[in-house]
Amino acid sequence: MKNISQTPIKPRLGQDLKPIRILFVCHGNICRSTMSQFVFQDMINKQGLTDQFYIDSAATSREEIGNGPHYGTVAKCREMGIPVLPHKAVQMTKKDYQKYDYLIGMDTWNIRNMTRIAGGDPDRKIYKLLEFADLSEDIADPWYTGNFDETYADVQKGCTAFLEYLKRNGKIR
Repeated sequence: MKNISQTPIKPRLGQDLKPIRILFVCHGNICRSTMSQFVFQDMINKQGLTDQFYIDSAATSREEIGNGPHYGTVAKCREMGIPVLPHKAVQMTKKDYQKYDYLIGMDTWNIRNMTRIAGGDPDRKIYKLLEFADLSEDIADPWYTGNFDETYADVQKGCTAFLEYLKRNGKIR
């Protein structure tokens, strides 16, 4: 039997309710987007909302395809008691725009690349994570800064605000 905190969140079988589908996106899909995926999944697991979400992450580039999460992301999540899920980096595709309800990028360049990959954003599904916290800042890229503490603080702030946004707007049952 698999532990729910170690498998992607999927809806309960036999229900007509469709889960909210979220794709967290960064440049390589090994640092910020995976951290966001793990943090948000942990939040909803702890609130008993697992049947209402399907969460994954992807990259805008092909540089890290097939690689697992960065050791800094893994270490920070473990330090904070957040389960690290099995994951291999994948690239976002145009089909993901139709598949997901929310495509959430980590910085301004991600948003530009996500919009390019999707062929636009006519349904207003593409967001920058800190937008939900009423901030225009980017999530610092620890690939360059080496500061996973700062990245975690931003991800935590963004994911908390995103969950509150969903609750406030009646998206969660």
